[in-house]
Amino acid sequence: MRILLSNDDGVHAMGLRAMHKELKKFGDVWVVAPLEEKSTTGHSLTIHKPLRIITIKSQFYGVSGSPADCVYIGIRQVLGKLPDLVISGINRGANLGQDIYYSGTVSAAREACILGIPSMAVSLSVDFKKSKPENELHYATAAKIAVQVLKKYKKFSFPLHTLLNLNVPDSPLAQVKGIQLVRQGFRFYSGGILRRKDHRGKDYYWVGGRYKGFKNEAETDCVAVEKGFASLTPLKLDTTDLDCLHKMMEKG
Repeated sequence: MRILLSNDDGVHAMGLRAMHKELKKFGDVWVVAPLEEKSTTGHSLTIHKPLRIITIKSQFYGVSGSPADCVYIGIRQVLGKLPDLVISGINRGANLGQDIYYSGTVSAAREACILGIPSMAVSLSVDFKKSKPENELHYATAAKIAVQVLKKYKKFSFPLHTLLNLNVPDSPLAQVKGIQLVRQGFRFYSGGILRRKDHRGKDYYWVGGRYKGFKNEAETDCVAVEKGFASLTPLKLDTTDLDCLHKMMEKG
């Protein structure tokens, strides 16, 4: 099995290295990831400037673009053909609820999904309120659980243009209570903007806000991870609200 591995934290990220280590036991792995961190870049392709591919080592490449760029150019230029599977991650931080629309990690998996390639985004639910060294984060746990998912659903026929979103608690493997199949939840952010002045007295802004919690609804990814489970959610490209569509059609 030929696997393309990417991420949004960059080609030198510890999460990527942990995922690469486990995937090598599962198939022939090719890494094409951003040269720099590209968190929260969403699903963007670089079309206004050229991209460069830097060889890190055999079957390990860095690209001067977005996560979606990496999958796009990884398939068409580096591999030269479709891989059997695309994995994105392991992201430093959860991608739960509506985070998937901002996430570079999910966008890399989604780019593969557009091409009809089975794909999965993998994220580690890090508590950013706690100051924890990078080497103490449990990336190995997320990597092992990701491989468990791949083995379990190896022969499962997923619908075309559907990808998997896996979020794993930042805990030792033995403390993860299992994998729950759940739907997408909803997270809350402060939406704050910080205004500052530069050395010339001109305003500049930091956007993003702070995480404020999640909507407490049963059988969602947010609740599952909070309870110590890894959450697994199938996502599809077609985001049509069919219920609303049908009601609108009934109105004529």
